[in-house]
Amino acid sequence: MAANQAAYLHKSGSPLEVSDAPMPKAGPNEIIVKNAAIAINPLDTHMASAGVFVQVWPAILGCDVAGVVHEVGSEVAQEGRFKVGDRVIGHTINLTTGKPQDAAYALYSAVPANKAAILPGAIPFTEGAVIPFVLEAAVCALCVTKPGIALPGVPTPAVGLPYPSLADPAAPLDKTLIVYGGASSAGSMATQLASAAGITVVSVAGAHNAAFSKTCGATAVLDRADPNLADKLVAAVNEAGNEFVGIFDAVCSPETYAHDLAVLARLGGGHLACVHPPPSEGIPENVQAGMIFAVNDAATPVWRDWVTPALRSGRLRPFPPPLVVGKGLEYIQTALEKCVAGVSAAKLVVEL
Repeated sequence: MAANQAAYLHKSGSPLEVSDAPMPKAGPNEIIVKNAAIAINPLDTHMASAGVFVQVWPAILGCDVAGVVHEVGSEVAQEGRFKVGDRVIGHTINLTTGKPQDAAYALYSAVPANKAAILPGAIPFTEGAVIPFVLEAAVCALCVTKPGIALPGVPTPAVGLPYPSLADPAAPLDKTLIVYGGASSAGSMATQLASAAGITVVSVAGAHNAAFSKTCGATAVLDRADPNLADKLVAAVNEAGNEFVGIFDAVCSPETYAHDLAVLARLGGGHLACVHPPPSEGIPENVQAGMIFAVNDAATPVWRDWVTPALRSGRLRPFPPPLVVGKGLEYIQTALEKCVAGVSAAKLVVEL
């Protein structure tokens, strides 16, 4: 009989401790995944250090899994989309449920079936694990049509762009989006999804990551260190000649916010979608600012209809590439520490 273990957080700021864990049981619309690889997100480090969003102690963290289906719920079995033994990737949502079994840092995890997809056999689990959380984050940044609540007093963005297409190239929509932090996990995924929807993407990244950002689908890549960055962003948008949608800021620092607001002011306003709370002051009336909350059923059509065929065709690529820290739950703590220290154009992954 299968036995589960997990890397537990017993209190905020303490190291994770690996110990036995209850074996998760699939709800009607869930699958249980025997994890082969999990990925680390900056969100995980905030939850570990400050306990934000943690609802149950001791806690199990993590949002990204790749592995093999161990069990399917009754509704999933009836639908027939997944079966035991399938290779899958999935987004675990303990962020909203608070349930330890709904987290990634374990040998077995429960995943909602509408937040999972078949992983083609040609793609290793370590690569597949980089996709789930940032895929949903990118959908929440770009495709949601009605604002919700990210935090008290902080709305979610409602940029309202179309879902990505399987057509290659996608039919152009004559819209331009700036992605700030184009080489980051969230920025590179947003670039892929936007370009697959026919959106022209102007990316901001380090000069050494320009080629990577273009591989993700950016039409133009500007150096984040350029002293004339705001001027060049305005020029790039004007040169594209499309409707300006706004900015997805995947960095969210005082410096990036200053550039965001300067560019939006000169281009007549637009959307500002952020991975952290947007600036609390200085937002003009013609700018719709919000913070993404990366659990939303708006992503269901993308998971159900797009992810697997897009991975097979190469329309979706597992970017940024994985940086494998080690094999075993005990390496997750090291991976969290490396994430805090910072990585560039890579996503930290632990094999199991």
